Amino acid sequence: MVEKETIFSSTIKYDGLFSFKDFYKFCYEWLNQDKGFEQLIEEKYEEKIKDNEKELLIQWVGLRNITDYFRFEIKVKFEIKRLQEVEIMQGQAKIRMNKGSLKVSIKGDLVRDYQGKFEMSAFNKFLRGIYEKWVITSRVEEYDNKLAELCDEFLGQAKAYLDLEGKK
Repeated sequence: MVEKETIFSSTIKYDGLFSFKDFYKFCYEWLNQDKGFEQLIEEKYEEKIKDNEKELLIQWVGLRNITDYFRFEIKVKFEIKRLQEVEIMQGQAKIRMNKGSLKVSIKGDLVRDYQGKFEMSAFNKFLRGIYEKWVITSRVEEYDNKLAELCDEFLGQAKAYLDLEGKK
């Protein structure tokens, strides 16, 4: 059986001015192109409109194969409330931005034996236990740390982007 272990789970919140379209693109490209999540799927997109405000709920799942045995799986959730389009002055020009409240959550799971190779027989399952406990203990720890760093870096990059964007 595929075994998942949650290594990292955290959230950031932001309230203010930002370009949601640009932020969405930044997050997608950072995970997909910069960090190699070859499968980044938008599992859910909900939009509710109330007067001139929107509420959005977006969920992504990203998969990145590390080896034949290990895989990183991340789940990113965007919750946007009171999203409005506003015009602001930047220098002499008016630009369109968004104003609202944003919450970004990420959860990182280390998936072991994602291809199910050790599920063929009871003996293979026994070998898997020995393999994980005695052979690859340090590798599991290394991948745990890499996944936690990656998730933490994603939230840091997202927060830095929003802080810079809001100060334009």
